[in-house]
Amino acid sequence: MSIHIVAEPDSVAEAVLLPGDPLRAQHVAQTFLSDAVRYNEIRGMYGYTGYWNGHRVSVQGTGMGMPSFSIYATELIQEYGAKRLVRIGTCGSLLPQLHLKDILIAQAAHSDGGMNRSRFGWSYEFAPVATFGLLEKAWRIARRLNLPAVVGSVFTSDQFYDEKGEEKARMAASLGAMAVDMETCELYTIAAIKQVEALTIMTVSDSLVTGENVPSEERQVTFDSMVELALHTLFNE
Repeated sequence: MSIHIVAEPDSVAEAVLLPGDPLRAQHVAQTFLSDAVRYNEIRGMYGYTGYWNGHRVSVQGTGMGMPSFSIYATELIQEYGAKRLVRIGTCGSLLPQLHLKDILIAQAAHSDGGMNRSRFGWSYEFAPVATFGLLEKAWRIARRLNLPAVVGSVFTSDQFYDEKGEEKARMAASLGAMAVDMETCELYTIAAIKQVEALTIMTVSDSLVTGENVPSEERQVTFDSMVELALHTLFNE
């Protein structure tokens, strides 16, 4: 058992979905999985393992931000043998062509965070990118399912409330970032270090361009197309 995921070693599948919100993890387990068993509830951060189309899969809440995400992703890989991790979350659009409830498949992550500088020092700049095999499958499946999906870069921010947020958002957009989130950079970095597969698939919940947003109470249960895409991608179906 690890410190934050208190479960038996065989409780977690090799394929894991990673929503930030533990209630979204609960919704995914109840809606998409058969024979789902909750293996973790420490700190209210629910984790479940069940079956989708005969495939064993887990879904684990991670909380918000790179430090919290890092704890759960690291323990899943190191202690429970997770091999393929797909973040299913929300993001804020930075560009007018990315609309509410569109799906963004993140190919790479910019960041203002300090975690990689702490890891690699000031003399080495790591480029966090998705696993191409998962990225290509997600794009192909999204087209087959006729989903409103695009592939692009994301800006992973260390701060939600940031006095320089507007300035950073403009810079990120000018460099091609389509949306802002708070976890993808850490997922892609950990995956590279631990040599596992990783992908972020997100639904647009807010627009930094228009100020529109999807109400919080809807976010837990209205983004099922993203979950369906992630499951198809994990299992080539």
